[in-house]
Amino acid sequence: MSAPAAKVSKKELNSNHAGADETSEKEQQEAIEHIDEVQNEIDRLNEQASEEILKVEQKYNKLRQPFFQKRSELIAKIPNFWVTTFVNHPQVSALLGEEDEEALHYLTRVEVTEFEDIKSGYRIDFYFDENPYFENKVLSKEFHLNESGDPSSKSTEIKWKSGKDLTKRSSQTQNKASRKRQHEEPESFFTWFTDHSDAGADELGEVIKDDIWPNPLQYYLVPDMDDEEGEGEDDDDDEEEEGLEDIDEEGDEDEGEEDEDDDEGEEGKEDEGEDD
Repeated sequence: MSAPAAKVSKKELNSNHAGADETSEKEQQEAIEHIDEVQNEIDRLNEQASEEILKVEQKYNKLRQPFFQKRSELIAKIPNFWVTTFVNHPQVSALLGEEDEEALHYLTRVEVTEFEDIKSGYRIDFYFDENPYFENKVLSKEFHLNESGDPSSKSTEIKWKSGKDLTKRSSQTQNKASRKRQHEEPESFFTWFTDHSDAGADELGEVIKDDIWPNPLQYYLVPDMDDEEGEGEDDDDDEEEEGLEDIDEEGDEDEGEEDEDDDEGEEGKEDEGEDD
């Protein structure tokens, strides 16, 4: 027989457990220190990647400029290109009142320029023909990030013509977007030029820079939804009319069958009378 196993006291068990805990805590602390070292390497690589990505973005921004210029020249040949683009954009259209749209019919060119280092900000320029609303030929808004990363913005002061300041009007008329979404006239699009309350979260500026500017043609070519809805209604009416015609035709056929049955019945009665 094998020797009986030695009994282990509770004191020895507790002592061993405490030793294991001390070893575990030491290993954990060493692991944390190593994680911190690895994280520092990751951060260093991320910073290096950001610098290289910035250089690539700067390079391709310069390469894109001639194409943007060519596109602007071509867009200038299409009347009302920019106002149509803005009206067709779901977010921008919600900001446009009827008089805003009228003013934007004089908009001939839009340009977005990112500053040389890209990270410090960008500028959006709106070029206008002579118009009845304001004297400015160009309206601009700039967005800046200072060295500490704090955002700010500034813009052209709009020189409104007498009685034409759209930011101070409350028109009773409603555009299509406001009827559907707010049931009231939206604040004027042009208040955006005077609003510098939250430059770090300027949704309209970001939409123009990141969504519209890269490819405005996709919004210019969006079909008029009201026309599509109208066409759909016409189709429905046509289908309803066709359905009614089918019903009428079926009704006529049924009536014809009933007449035939009546004729046969009358003939049968006549034959019975002759037999009698």
